[in-house]
Amino acid sequence: MPGTLYLVSTPIGNLADITHRALQVLQDVDLIACEDTRHTHKLLSHYGITTKTISYHEHNERQRTAQLIDMLQQGSDVAVVSDAGTPAISDPGYRLVRAAIENDITLVPVPGPSALISALVAAGLPTDEFFFAGFLPSRSNARRTRLSELRSVPGTLIFYEAPHRLAATLKDTYEILGEREAVVARELTKVHEEIKRGRLSELVAHYSNDENIRGEIVLLIDRNVLSDATETATHQSVAALVDQFEQAGMDHRAALKKAARELGLSRAEAYRRLISERK
Repeated sequence: MPGTLYLVSTPIGNLADITHRALQVLQDVDLIACEDTRHTHKLLSHYGITTKTISYHEHNERQRTAQLIDMLQQGSDVAVVSDAGTPAISDPGYRLVRAAIENDITLVPVPGPSALISALVAAGLPTDEFFFAGFLPSRSNARRTRLSELRSVPGTLIFYEAPHRLAATLKDTYEILGEREAVVARELTKVHEEIKRGRLSELVAHYSNDENIRGEIVLLIDRNVLSDATETATHQSVAALVDQFEQAGMDHRAALKKAARELGLSRAEAYRRLISERK
């Protein structure tokens, strides 16, 4: 019988965020394929796990995939981990997953931390629809072209970004996407965790003066373009409209739905702003 391929999520910073199931799988498998064995050994040593490891990263992914599939076909159980978070999400793993499916090998996801989800739930931006675009291109022209393609996406945009490119990326997003609410989430779950919220123009100004940005960064951008007129309407009119419709005999749910429709908002966004106004 072939072995099983486990896709194991690991902490994005705080080592206590790993699940009991993930630890058990890492203890029990025959081999752990790591994006960086040195990085993973810190986690394994912390929990007293001595399972054999092997490197599996973007530079040897093709060769290692064939090797790991051969081991799985011979009956070995293999776990795949990235340096942090969930394998195959802007990290190695996709090629191996496809090969395992093609060879009828059982795949088991072991869920856990993910930087993009952690950032999204803490950002305060709409969560009913979101689009994760991974890393934007490093060159400005290509980055601006990609942002233009994403301009009309009807959901919160989420990107990973390197600290040395953050200021330039924020400038490009402001110029291409227009004024929007945005969030920079940096070093999540770590000692120097920072979640900076504001308009894109405000974040451009803030980070353009910071030459010592460090750490892992998630950039989140609202779907809604702000202007003085639209911001006044959406931020000040939701509660008034809901009250007006309720006084006309509608129940609260129907009144909120109608107010959202008239203001061009999703119901989730209208509810978020209603709560904010009434506070």
